[in-house]
Amino acid sequence: MLYLDEEEIRALLRWDELIPAMEKALIEFSLGRVVQPVRNMLTVEEGRRYLGIMPAVAHEAMGAKLVSFYPGNEGTGRATHHAMILLFRPDTGEPLAVMDGRLITEMRTAAVSAAVTKYLAAPDAQILALLGSGVQAHAHLQALSRVRPFHKIRVWSRTADHAERFADQNNAEAMPIADAVRGADVIVTATSALQPIVDGDWLKPGAHVNAVGSPRPNWRELDDRAMANILVVDSREAVLKESGDVILSGAKIFAEAGEIFAGTKTVPSAETTVFKSVGLAIEDIATAKLVYDIAAKAVTASDR
Repeated sequence: MLYLDEEEIRALLRWDELIPAMEKALIEFSLGRVVQPVRNMLTVEEGRRYLGIMPAVAHEAMGAKLVSFYPGNEGTGRATHHAMILLFRPDTGEPLAVMDGRLITEMRTAAVSAAVTKYLAAPDAQILALLGSGVQAHAHLQALSRVRPFHKIRVWSRTADHAERFADQNNAEAMPIADAVRGADVIVTATSALQPIVDGDWLKPGAHVNAVGSPRPNWRELDDRAMANILVVDSREAVLKESGDVILSGAKIFAEAGEIFAGTKTVPSAETTVFKSVGLAIEDIATAKLVYDIAAKAVTASDR
């Protein structure tokens, strides 16, 4: 059985392979071809420590992820998310691999946003606003740049020094949150906000928002006006259990991402759109299978 740590995964996983893999996984999910319960999130300490249990079975992959979400780690130098993934053969049940899941969680989240952005953002989108300056801001900048040629990058963080450091490292401009959002073509919210930080009146017509933060049923990043736009989600069932942005706003869900990718739902052009992502087990398992297949090919090639 193969074991892969984070650095080994980093050497194998590429955006140009991962983004289409996430499209395929979410199409399969929305077509009902994935067996997956909504994540079981155990509260260890409210607001600070959680443990998530995430199994999934698809035709090509089967497995489970255990993920710790510790927002209390923010600012300590320790990551807020840690994870391990177990991968099995779906036909025989035999274990294939154990791998670190922190980087997979980081990259698959951004890859899903990139896939949705490819379908929903304006073709000529040039201005990207990142709200948050942590690992998801970095990952989204890399992934989204694969689907749109952004010429201006804006960043905001609750800690101004963090935003300035991100800006210096990524040729971006740090600015107040309202200034970052106004006029932006694509906005990413990747925070642990408890109350809305984005006012829907700031969004330009035709803007696209990827909301990937605040993953609790009583936490929010977007206000009711923002949520009143065309709403796409990764899973209807999951967001109605886990997303405060959806639950507390009462927003109407237009489609799942997999339906958009499959072409069974189409968003009219020039509409303002919001993608609310809570993260699905099938995304982790499909990513782990992609990593495993690449690693297996490398081992086979070296044995020749």
